[in-house]
Amino acid sequence: MKVTINDVAKLAGVSIKTVSRVINNEESVRQNTRDKVMAAVTELNYQPNQAARNLAGTKSYTIGFIYDNPNAYYIIDMQNGILSECRKQGFELVIHPCNSKSSGILDEIKEMIKQSRVTGLVLTPPFSERPEVIAMLDALDVRYVRIISGGSRQQNDESCVVIDDHQAAHDVTEHLIDLGHKDIAFIGGSEEHQSSFERLSGYQAALSERHIAAPAHYVVDGDYSFESGVAGANKLLELSQRPSAIFCCNDETAAGALFAARLKNIRIPEELSIVGFEDSPFSRQTWPKLTTAHQPNLEIASQATSLLIANTRNQSAQDICKQFTPQLVVRDSSQQALS
Repeated sequence: MKVTINDVAKLAGVSIKTVSRVINNEESVRQNTRDKVMAAVTELNYQPNQAARNLAGTKSYTIGFIYDNPNAYYIIDMQNGILSECRKQGFELVIHPCNSKSSGILDEIKEMIKQSRVTGLVLTPPFSERPEVIAMLDALDVRYVRIISGGSRQQNDESCVVIDDHQAAHDVTEHLIDLGHKDIAFIGGSEEHQSSFERLSGYQAALSERHIAAPAHYVVDGDYSFESGVAGANKLLELSQRPSAIFCCNDETAAGALFAARLKNIRIPEELSIVGFEDSPFSRQTWPKLTTAHQPNLEIASQATSLLIANTRNQSAQDICKQFTPQLVVRDSSQQALS
């Protein structure tokens, strides 16, 4: 027989309303009462019916995740991180992939919110960095947390989890400089992502601080794809003074650059160092394995979801990390520059 909320209330010696308040993690319940209810929940192995909770009143227990990102590994990590926190806190997850460049994207998001009755949204780039999306959500009074690329200036914003791409890119570039590289090129990412500009600015800042020139032709546009890594590397390796190292805006791009270099019989890393960013499976599936910057996407997604749920409950979020700096991971694709 299925255990009901009535069974939990009877065993704990409290009202059904009190059980509901404990399950919903409302702060107004005394700790000893909360402990009795949770002991009953554990003993009876009670599983709240999320759909019934959503239909029973005006409060929703569903988190929405909308995205448009070509990196499948990134999306899978985000989904898993959000889902793990939803399960931990008794929420459901609605996943809604869509085309950020569609002319009707705002209406599509609005309709998704209406149909799914989400209590809030976890937003990743490019949606998290588009003012028109944020303005619409504010007008609809929908809670959200934005995962964005930025710096310490935003770390106290209760609606943001910030990735310090600038500092991480600075660290990656400095690693190459410390290996003796001076001719360091850069293959960028998609223009609609702020991370592309932050990583470029971190690369440029590191070179400037070490008084190393960064010729304009050493910076090549890309779009966070394997193909753009191939195209960018081919362009750079045809220069009369080709670079001794290439910093790629993500690992997929770096894998493409490595592929292009090998087709030209350029030895990696003996003749050319190639580094990536994010520490996705691409960085470990290439040969040699890529030096990169580890971006903990599972943890970032989990923290963003925890922050969103805390905001919907008007709870303090002081213990939630709201800023991450990807950390340098040195592998086999970078080594000392040839003298």
